Amino acid sequence: MNELGNFYSDIKDILNRSRHKTYSAINTCMVETYWLIGQRIVNEEQNGNAKAGYGEYLIAQLSRSLSYDLGKGFSYANLWNFRKFYLTFPEKEILYTLCRELSWSALRLIMRVDNVAARTYYLEEARTEQWSVRQLQRNINTHYYERLLSSRNKQTTLSKQSKFEKLSAHDFIKDPYVLEFLNIPETCQPKEKEIENAIISNLSKFLLETGKGFSFIGRQFRISTETSHFYIDLVFYNYILQCFVLINLKSSALTHQDIGQMDTYVRMFDDFKRGENDNPTIGLILCSYKDETIVKYSMLKDNDQVFASKYRLILPTEDELIAELEKEKQLFLV
Repeated sequence: MNELGNFYSDIKDILNRSRHKTYSAINTCMVETYWLIGQRIVNEEQNGNAKAGYGEYLIAQLSRSLSYDLGKGFSYANLWNFRKFYLTFPEKEILYTLCRELSWSALRLIMRVDNVAARTYYLEEARTEQWSVRQLQRNINTHYYERLLSSRNKQTTLSKQSKFEKLSAHDFIKDPYVLEFLNIPETCQPKEKEIENAIISNLSKFLLETGKGFSFIGRQFRISTETSHFYIDLVFYNYILQCFVLINLKSSALTHQDIGQMDTYVRMFDDFKRGENDNPTIGLILCSYKDETIVKYSMLKDNDQVFASKYRLILPTEDELIAELEKEKQLFLV
């Protein structure tokens, strides 16, 4: 019976590998085809660029003809997408590197990102982290890239950072964190325990929001001295940074006491739990509100081990996020 089970598993693995190869080949061919169609449309437009509105006329006529001869898939909107795809990624070497490893659905989302640095970042991260289309869409809609940049006025953008360049905690901490997947209304003023329980129940989604490299270690993690016990809300390990990451949740505004408490936890963790090959521990306070004056005149300023970020329990509007990111950027420019 065991031999038959192994036989069945082998056949199933062969079929799954074959299906994956077939899907990859079809996707690569489809993406290349759309790019070539876009290139041809742009070249034809340039031939008739003296005519006002020639591009709209050309695509409308092409859509009618292709739909009549070949059926669905060649709507006016789709042909405009092919055109935009080529204009967004005109270099063929890009097409045969990043683009061929992503689905058309993913590329269609990324090519609508106006910021070139952000677009490059989403291309690379979607490929290396194997984001689903849904996760990619959420990250774009919540300005994932800009939230990473907002944690520090970085000198180099994340998308241009060399893979050989040493990363720091500033490259991983976001502000704000968007936790709409916890399904807790912002208006109910939840207790910290309630937020912690919701994070544990949605741990995989929380890990996607925290970013790459994070592994969950434990909740209410105890560290002890000779006379006292202390409990940290959430403890993670980041295998890229090679360090522990401590998270404390605050349902109220950030205070000096919160910052001092986290600094104590970080120092204790470094002394009692940090391994010989581990980098210094990082502490992150997630709070509902940050007073800019407290941040400016506390140990958070230019600190490489203790951070504080706001969390949002609902998905902010684009305007709200942009305003909040601009506010954070101005804070670090002071």
